[in-house]
Amino acid sequence: MKIERIELCELSVRLRFRFETSFGVEQDLRKILVIVFADGLEGYGEVTAGHFPGYSYETTDTAWVALRDYILPRIVGEDLATPAQLLERLRMIRGHNMAVAALENAFWDLQAKAANLPLWQLLGGVRTEHPVGASLGIQKSIEATVNLAKAHAEQGYRRLKFKIKPGWDVLPLRAVREALPDMNLTVDANSAYRLTDTRTFHELDELGLDYIEQPLAFDDLVDHAVLQRLLQTPICLDESVHSPEDTRKALAMDAGRVINVKVGRVRGHLMARRVHDIALSFGAPVWCGGMLELGVGRAHNLHISSLEGFSLPGDTASASRYWEEDIVDPWLDAEDGIQRIPTGPGLGVELRRDLIERIAVRRHTVES
Repeated sequence: MKIERIELCELSVRLRFRFETSFGVEQDLRKILVIVFADGLEGYGEVTAGHFPGYSYETTDTAWVALRDYILPRIVGEDLATPAQLLERLRMIRGHNMAVAALENAFWDLQAKAANLPLWQLLGGVRTEHPVGASLGIQKSIEATVNLAKAHAEQGYRRLKFKIKPGWDVLPLRAVREALPDMNLTVDANSAYRLTDTRTFHELDELGLDYIEQPLAFDDLVDHAVLQRLLQTPICLDESVHSPEDTRKALAMDAGRVINVKVGRVRGHLMARRVHDIALSFGAPVWCGGMLELGVGRAHNLHISSLEGFSLPGDTASASRYWEEDIVDPWLDAEDGIQRIPTGPGLGVELRRDLIERIAVRRHTVES
């Protein structure tokens, strides 16, 4: 499959609501689409980096430069048979996983379309439906948090995840647990705490949470292992896991017992599948995390969630929860907490070119 041309397109989009985490508040976002052309087909990928370096050092701008100047020139004109070959061509690119993943994902989409298969089949998936949860940002009051939780429970979401930070953790979650005693609840700290905050985690440990996500430093495994020994609630690792090797080390040292798989964070579908396989060998469940993706990124997340080990609800909530309009057809909405994985060739979605034209703010094309 000879890569003839690759297009980058940056889009300016606005969330339907302000989304607050321990990093800050987001609403106006910039997203990059990667479109790869080969053999008369198009493959689509989406860069999952944010506009500021909070979750990761990667940003929309760093991804644009990495793709434009270093990644795409090494791939355009190449004749590639597998995603592994593509990653081998990029082996000298250290880091920049989200930039690389967007290209790798687009190549998977191309390959699935060439084979006339839905991507989930090419990835080795076992299901065409997946339960989903909702990720709820920090609200202005406990009452607002409880009301938002109730509203999402009524919409059928199978798990509710709450962003927390020091000073906003136990009290709102205790109120939600009282209001929704049987709901699957989790919290996500995005590395906002230290091991000296153990008292807070002991209080959270009493609330029957499914897991506590990334409580400690983004580059830490050692202190997470110490904290896990003190808690009954499983720790879920996110920012600390960037590769299959990180996954093996984390699970071997019991730094966590659940893994949040983000395709962009680990360099694409091939590495995400290896992370999944290692977790499965340890008996550790995985689930697909979200990065406020548009329809292309959401579709990729749904397809990887078809694998056997994705046994917990993911962050692939309804597109209409986040956006007034989305860039793909069909609209990827959940029904009663279940997302149906598209069944057409490749991603199974088509780009809405009219909308993309309206919201595009810059473009770049590399040709062979």
